[in-house]
Amino acid sequence: MDRQIPKHVAIIMDGNGRWAQQRGLPRLKGHEAGSETVRKVIRLCRDNGVKYLTLYAFSTENWKRPKEEVEGLMALLRHFLDEHEKELHEQRVALRIMGRRTDFVPELLAAIEAAEARTAKYDEGFLQLALSYSGRAEITDATRAIARAVKAGELDPDAIDESTVGQFLYIPGLPDPDLIIRTSGELRISNFMLWQAAYSEFFITPTLWPDFGATDFDAALAAFSQRKRRFGGI
Repeated sequence: MDRQIPKHVAIIMDGNGRWAQQRGLPRLKGHEAGSETVRKVIRLCRDNGVKYLTLYAFSTENWKRPKEEVEGLMALLRHFLDEHEKELHEQRVALRIMGRRTDFVPELLAAIEAAEARTAKYDEGFLQLALSYSGRAEITDATRAIARAVKAGELDPDAIDESTVGQFLYIPGLPDPDLIIRTSGELRISNFMLWQAAYSEFFITPTLWPDFGATDFDAALAAFSQRKRRFGGI
């Protein structure tokens, strides 16, 4: 029997700081190592037939971290866009950002949106980076947008259903994640894709994100293949 492959894999990338601490390195070195893992996982998805990959890269709560770390993470994001966009073109993967875009300085936001525009023509794979993202913020922003549409007479309140809400999320039409992977062994969802994760399967690995590789990814896919997905039915 062929192995069941998830269409959409989402990953809570956790453990960069601990990886660095274990090696006596600054936390930013862990984030740099984690950035290289992102490249590997993009290829693993393409090699295994996973069309959608969503990575929880920076939460709205992460802005509370020390200024030096936040600035370093933003620099890493810019480096990723500059250095790895070529690989997105080679893999024919479209880059999309989900989160509160206005939280970023104009120069970085312009770079993000330019990379999105340059890869928008591809449809063989889709990479979603969750940046300045939280599940509650996404639902809140969708609710505000729906309220504005109702107020403007563009939407009938009685016609609102789950599909309507989906149209107002950060990336309308993005399939719900079939599989959510969390690295570093933590057993929480951390405010990630709360609406979309209603029937997602979870795979928790103790592996820290910078060490996550092909063996870990294959273990997650193998575990997913054994799950019986009933979506509330029998």
